[in-house]
Amino acid sequence: MLSKDRQSLLKRPTRRNFLQLATVATLSGLTLSGCGWTLAEVRPTPPSPGDRNKLFIYTWTNYTDDELLDRFKEITGIKAVVDVFDSNEAMLARLQASGGGAYSIIYPSDYMVRKMVELDLLVKLDFERIIGINRLFSKFLNPIYDPNNLHSIPLSWGTTGLIYNSKKLSKVPEDWSYLWQYKDKLSRRMTLLNDVREVMGATLKMLGYSYNSTNPQEIKKAYETLVELKPSIASFSSDAWRSQILTGDLWVAMCYSSDAVDIMAENPDLQYVLPKSGSSLWTDTLAIPKTAPNLEGAYAWINFMLEADVAAQICERLSFATPNQKAFKLLSRDIQEDQSLFPEQSALERCEGLAPVDEVSEVYDRYWTQLTSA
Repeated sequence: MLSKDRQSLLKRPTRRNFLQLATVATLSGLTLSGCGWTLAEVRPTPPSPGDRNKLFIYTWTNYTDDELLDRFKEITGIKAVVDVFDSNEAMLARLQASGGGAYSIIYPSDYMVRKMVELDLLVKLDFERIIGINRLFSKFLNPIYDPNNLHSIPLSWGTTGLIYNSKKLSKVPEDWSYLWQYKDKLSRRMTLLNDVREVMGATLKMLGYSYNSTNPQEIKKAYETLVELKPSIASFSSDAWRSQILTGDLWVAMCYSSDAVDIMAENPDLQYVLPKSGSSLWTDTLAIPKTAPNLEGAYAWINFMLEADVAAQICERLSFATPNQKAFKLLSRDIQEDQSLFPEQSALERCEGLAPVDEVSEVYDRYWTQLTSA
């Protein structure tokens, strides 16, 4: 039996995969919570943009709580109201539809920022209205997905890697190749994410290619390599692995660093590794859609989230690494030195941000369907 604390932890949605829980909360009026944070004012219907004293925000789950929103209102007089999405693609679809016209702040991930810029959906930021961008680490000031941060401000970041049970494995995993090398021993004891770009990307990286390869032959090679591993994979899961690795049913799982940090707090035998051949380094950002009805409120929110103490609280409560240098200095030494959250620079240099691969997206999707349905 799992403890009540552990059961509570497992009910917390992951960064990317929480749609069912959000739906339940919407229907029942209940509040989702995790580590003291609650989903604030999540509503099932599209917002109305009429009131300039309200700021409608579209974000990932567990990025805001009532305490944060109350503090923002106290400072600015603006009431922030939050809707949540389960994927970048869902967010984009809603922004492109009539239901997206009321949002003044959105939280796209790195590759989605680039795609939305190409679609001319984002405001070019006015840096005379932004206070605190100089607080960011220099490596976040000119990202490849948005040169010179012209359309987005980085809010949080993390990596994708492997969480494993050190008591079950005789040898510590160092790279993605470990899964293939020990596939017989790990048979039905490992899971991969239910995410085509992450799974294909990790395999591509292991083979010496880019996480964002657009070469059909390289993508085919990654697919064929995954087919070899498929019989040993218990499932493709972005969420269910959490309970399974705690009960010992799984020994290793592909996961996001933020989720790994949560789970490791429950069992000291669990460890997280960033594969040495490289992985993905994802960044979630703040951006303003061109349809935003409340620009003043949007810039106020950006400035608020750039405050060092606010950014530090997000890191502490959500297990997301902060790109804010002043916020980093406010963190405890234990958090600063936690390499699951803040890997060494040499490891990060081998990672890539996810980039759009529109020209071969159908190739990825076709192989993914074949892999997961076989």
